[in-house]
Amino acid sequence: MAEDPVGQVDLPRFVELIEQELLGGERKYTREEMVERVGGDIETARSRWRSLGFATTNDDERLYTDADVQANRDVYELQDVAGIDDDVMLAMTRIIGQTFARLASWQGQVVTDRVANDPELLAGGAEGVSELIGSIMPIVERLHDYVWRRQLSAYFARVAANAQSGEGIGTEVAMAVGFVDMAGFTTFTRQSSEADLRNVLTRFESMATDVVGTNNGQIVKTIGDEILFTVDRAADAAQIALTMVETAESDDVLPQVRAGVAYGPIVSRLGDVFGQPVNIASRLTSVARTGSVLVDQGIHDKVDDDESLRLHPLRPVNVRGYQHLKSWRLRRTPS
Repeated sequence: MAEDPVGQVDLPRFVELIEQELLGGERKYTREEMVERVGGDIETARSRWRSLGFATTNDDERLYTDADVQANRDVYELQDVAGIDDDVMLAMTRIIGQTFARLASWQGQVVTDRVANDPELLAGGAEGVSELIGSIMPIVERLHDYVWRRQLSAYFARVAANAQSGEGIGTEVAMAVGFVDMAGFTTFTRQSSEADLRNVLTRFESMATDVVGTNNGQIVKTIGDEILFTVDRAADAAQIALTMVETAESDDVLPQVRAGVAYGPIVSRLGDVFGQPVNIASRLTSVARTGSVLVDQGIHDKVDDDESLRLHPLRPVNVRGYQHLKSWRLRRTPS
């Protein structure tokens, strides 16, 4: 077996350098000492640490840096300026932690793969690898800031559009909701290498992003081998689901997918969506056959007169939370 090139690096020294670069200095404060500098109480500090997705630690462990102190001050300032209560702030930190944990895993993997595939980068040892990460960081930070600002701008544009249609902020909004998942993914996982698995997930997410964006939708979240999307128009939701099924079928790498789509009033909160259509779309996906799209009564009523689509009624099913749930299989009309 070939020697792991990353293993040639002095890893303790590497971690030390990375922490200095990423954490804004050395770990020098206990939780109690940080709270003394920031204010608040120690239980709130514990809760926020856990909500960010970090492991529980002892209060007397020297874990925190000057950057941690400043970040906690910023949280309190944000609460004061925006009028955010503790429960909402905890939910926000939980979402931020989950989002950035995934980003960090992906970006860390990119750097690790680069180092593993280019042994020359190891010539400088731990310092050389640390220097590489230090050169990448400012670029990534600018991209994070750019995407966040663009997404926030798009959010306010949607709020304004809803207000113009008579729907207030925080109220239920009628939308289409869809789930698309890769059928047989558990079996595929057992039979595939880590590299193959990463390739398929990346390809699936890339395809979903392209298809959903092209048809005016928005990906709410990715849950392993499944995506959840929303879109204003039922017709666009139908196109998204059908196109994803067709694209996966014609792709030699991707497993086939299945989809469930529903239409009705939903509530958006802290980057997620809730409501009966979300539940129905999830249930329909779970009973859909591989390569098929199932839709509910709401989608049926919106696209029934679309001559480019065909709707085949199915026998009502009993699923968790719903008895005799009606559904239709959605297809394109043959040309």
